[in-house]
Amino acid sequence: MRILVTNDDGILSPGITALAKSLAALGEVWVVAPDRERTAVAHSVTLHKPLRLHQIRARVFAVNGTPVDCVNLAVLQVMPRPPHLLVSGINKGVNLGDDVMYSGTVSAAMEGTILGVPSVAVSQEGQENFRFTVGAIYAARVARLVLAHGLPEESLLNVNIPNRPRPDIKGVRVTCLSRRRFDNPIIEKLDPHGRKYYWIAGKRVSWSRSKDADHEALEDGYVSITPIRMDSTHHGVLDQFRAWEPMLTRGVRKSPASRSAAGSMGKLDP
Repeated sequence: MRILVTNDDGILSPGITALAKSLAALGEVWVVAPDRERTAVAHSVTLHKPLRLHQIRARVFAVNGTPVDCVNLAVLQVMPRPPHLLVSGINKGVNLGDDVMYSGTVSAAMEGTILGVPSVAVSQEGQENFRFTVGAIYAARVARLVLAHGLPEESLLNVNIPNRPRPDIKGVRVTCLSRRRFDNPIIEKLDPHGRKYYWIAGKRVSWSRSKDADHEALEDGYVSITPIRMDSTHHGVLDQFRAWEPMLTRGVRKSPASRSAAGSMGKLDP
């Protein structure tokens, strides 16, 4: 089995080292990751400068780009054949709820899914010290199951590990994404010249969508596994908005040629 490992914390992060080591028991591991930290870059792609690939050792490469860049280069250029699995992480800090919209870790797994590779994102709860060895154990367990059973089409897994010693983790829960709320999400300050500047920051103070929520699983001491679907279409309201079609169509101005043709056709009608 060929396994691609990437992250958004950079090639030197201890999280990616622990992940690659744990997955080596399952197959041939390739590491293609950013050459520096790229936290919260979401699904950004580098289009306005060249990408450079630096080989560190056999099957380990650093890229001066985003996690999504790394996945594209790895799958389409670097690896001789596509991987059977992509695992992104282990991220420093959780990616819960709405965090998946901003996370470079999760976006790398999304890009793998787009390219047809079963993909998993793994994040480790913590502040300054992270229990990556614990996270790596559960990452390998999930990877083994994905390799054996696959994933549904256009789906990926978002895994979050609680900040607890391994004996204190109560188990695993399959969860839903939460909705987070922040206190003072924008911080305004003054520079030495009296000019205003801003930090997008704030402290998470509450969560909603509590049924089977990922954040509750972590708080209770469980590993959270959330299946994420790439198709974000709200299929349940398509018929509601299709009722708008006639109203919107009536407001479209026709070109003179179209009106002339419509008038001629009207004259031919009995």
